[in-house]
Amino acid sequence: MDMQNRAGSKFGGGGVMNDGQSARDRKERLRQLALETIDLNKDPYFMRNHLGTYECKLCLTLHTTEGSYLAHTQAKKHQTNLRRRAKEDSDKQKALALLNDTSAGRYGAPAKRRKFVKIGRPGYSLTKSVDSNGAKCLQFAVNYPEIADGIVPRYRFMSSFAQRVEAPDKEFQFLLFAAEPYETIGFKIPNKPIDKGEGRFVTSWVNNVFNLTLFFMVEEGACPVAS
Repeated sequence: MDMQNRAGSKFGGGGVMNDGQSARDRKERLRQLALETIDLNKDPYFMRNHLGTYECKLCLTLHTTEGSYLAHTQAKKHQTNLRRRAKEDSDKQKALALLNDTSAGRYGAPAKRRKFVKIGRPGYSLTKSVDSNGAKCLQFAVNYPEIADGIVPRYRFMSSFAQRVEAPDKEFQFLLFAAEPYETIGFKIPNKPIDKGEGRFVTSWVNNVFNLTLFFMVEEGACPVAS
């Protein structure tokens, strides 16, 4: 850049650039540097729009020429956004890895889901009774003689509207039992509040038999059973 014809400078000597000239000179140097180091075809944030101008998808800025965009890529705003995006991507990868390893061991070994061949439904018994206060009781005993090693039977309650076996009925709910390699079985029971007080809802797993005993809350107006 010619610096000898600036006001206050001697002929043949370099003058001091003002702020505007210094900024233009720096921008031009950045553009030249970017032309040598950046391939726009591989830049994921470079986009040419329908107006013939150029956009930076990272910083949401508009540029009239490729040179202007390249100079922008070397500026503070773009570099700051690149570092921020890199940190966000790194945090997402760490969170995903942590999520995948929640059921893994101490050293992050991926947990493998075991697959079983179903061998049919388990045998069971169901006993109905009423206690002295008039509370209805259900006692389930589900037999799992061939249960897989390391498996403990599970149970859960399901709304009548969540199943697809029969038409929904708000008066009933389902109690499901599951243990590999047996098929899941379910019981249709009244959709009434269950007493979760001490000794009123009990489960046990003894000698390959899963037992569950539950009491329903006593309905208003129910008469106690005479002993």
